[in-house]
Amino acid sequence: MKLPLLKKITFVKKGSKPPQLTSKKGKRQLVIAIDKRQKFVIAVFILSTILFASQYQFARLGVVVSIIMAIVTNIFLYWAVKNDLKENFSWSVFLLPFFYSLSFSLFYFLIPARLLFRLILTSLYAFGLYSLFLSQNIFIVSSIRTIALLSGARIVSFVITLISYFFLTNTLFTLHLTLPPMLVLLGLYTFPLIMQSIWTYTLQKSVQSVTVWVAALTLCILETGVLLWFWPSNPTVTALFLTGFFYTIVGLSHIWFDKRLFRGVLWEYVWVGVTVFFVLLLFTSWGK
Repeated sequence: MKLPLLKKITFVKKGSKPPQLTSKKGKRQLVIAIDKRQKFVIAVFILSTILFASQYQFARLGVVVSIIMAIVTNIFLYWAVKNDLKENFSWSVFLLPFFYSLSFSLFYFLIPARLLFRLILTSLYAFGLYSLFLSQNIFIVSSIRTIALLSGARIVSFVITLISYFFLTNTLFTLHLTLPPMLVLLGLYTFPLIMQSIWTYTLQKSVQSVTVWVAALTLCILETGVLLWFWPSNPTVTALFLTGFFYTIVGLSHIWFDKRLFRGVLWEYVWVGVTVFFVLLLFTSWGK
């Protein structure tokens, strides 16, 4: 009795031999070409589906599901860019994808349980995640050779960093924790997000040269967080102010490393800081 032929699907990089059927010793092998963009699309579809279904299936395991999603995001990213990472590996490339998925999945459990809101947030997550994957890929390639898309990737990465920081901070202050654990959690995501954001302008394997700089910026945010913990305001306004402060000091660091610290550019960041401060004053509940 003859055994059935064994079929195997193999994925190869784009640019190699075209898909074909080969036969060797009774085995058939189907070769399918798949590039990085297709891997990104697969990852975005799977993660977006998990995010949309998490509220209905894992509502009681929100934190656990959020951490798992963040880890799986990095696994998908490594799967797509592992060949490029062989030449220039850096842990910094995995920081923002981790906190991006973590921030969305945690914030997902805070929004109203309405289909429209969840569709909007899931769509925003999918679009941002795909843009983030492309940006991280550009950073990896730029650390090896100069490409023209680096400036755009830095802008996209910084915008995604601000969104992630706002969602994480809003979630943190919604918990109404006591001061010590609040400061610990605030520092746990502030330091790596600043580190990743500074890395996009240095693209160095070693981060020791900017560790003191990042630690100083983190300390400034933690001190501001202490003041906001006592401030009579709601979590959304508090998160908005802290995100604006994050944007100001990290943005100024960007133009410092990029050697563009001119008066006109400096005032743009100052006005953002002043604006969010007046928003904080406007929505403060002084009578409580």
